[in-house]
Amino acid sequence: MKLLSIAVPCYNSQDYMAKAVESLLPGGEDVEILIVDDGSKDGTAQIADDFERRYPGIVRAIHQENGGHGDAVMTGLKNAAGLYFKVVDSDDWVDAEAYPRILAALRTLAEQHVDMLISNYIYDKVGVKHKHVTRYRHALPQGRVFGWEETRHFRKGQYILMHSVIYRTQLLRDCGLTLPKHTFYVDELYVYLPLVNVESIVYLDEDFYHYFIGREDQSVQEQIMIKRIDQALLVNRLLVSSVDPYSVEDTHKRRYMLKFLEIITAVSSVLLIKSGTAESLRKKQELWEFIERENPRVHRFLRYRLLGQLANLPGKGGRALALGVYNISRKIFGFN
Repeated sequence: MKLLSIAVPCYNSQDYMAKAVESLLPGGEDVEILIVDDGSKDGTAQIADDFERRYPGIVRAIHQENGGHGDAVMTGLKNAAGLYFKVVDSDDWVDAEAYPRILAALRTLAEQHVDMLISNYIYDKVGVKHKHVTRYRHALPQGRVFGWEETRHFRKGQYILMHSVIYRTQLLRDCGLTLPKHTFYVDELYVYLPLVNVESIVYLDEDFYHYFIGREDQSVQEQIMIKRIDQALLVNRLLVSSVDPYSVEDTHKRRYMLKFLEIITAVSSVLLIKSGTAESLRKKQELWEFIERENPRVHRFLRYRLLGQLANLPGKGGRALALGVYNISRKIFGFN
């Protein structure tokens, strides 16, 4: 059995996917790299097949009809033979120095069946000299197994994302993880839904994952997100409807899950405000009404936290203030 399965979802990725895959190859026989060609129309399939031919037993090319990022992740999970599972997007890469230390930790964790490994990620943003790194030093114990009761306050912008997490493969299967097809931003579901089953965690203070930001057509570019806001809203609703945080007994885990919902819902709301159309403002109201119908307790938590109050300030002045806070946060935390 492999130690780590790494899914690399690819759609028309011929211009940059080689960098992602090549950064993973030093894992050697401990790692299987599952290149999932999601119905690409360029040379992605040929590049994937070439990697498989050159690295048999390490790289596997999987071809499927286009189903979107989430469907490609699910295909990777379905085919994974590793004890642990990670997703590396085709325009990202992993750090050469941190990689062997991550693998060494996983070898130890495999014997203990630890559920989740967390590491740091770098916003590798084009044109920015100082690369912002998201670390968890003040929120999590370092270098040992711990439970949710030992977690501390997560700062804004410090939430666990797909970039920072490696899950135990069987945990992902046991929790019944499913991701919608033809939908962007499903990485939020991928990270959030399995948390109910996570009991044991390890945090390594390693700058492991390079999250590239710079392609004009990238899904996290703000104008692209506004254009695809209906998909973001679908994911937001699924986050609320799929899991009730108040059914989670562990108070520390519940608190984290509620705060995760808070930041996602605030971003959805701000993007709708930023769009500025009457239709967008109507969609914002409908989102909050949906949350209230679906889970009144979650709605009360979200609505009367600071971000919820900012997102729902009345009038043009209120909306301008919300946007101002959002823009300052972008500069501080480096997100898009």
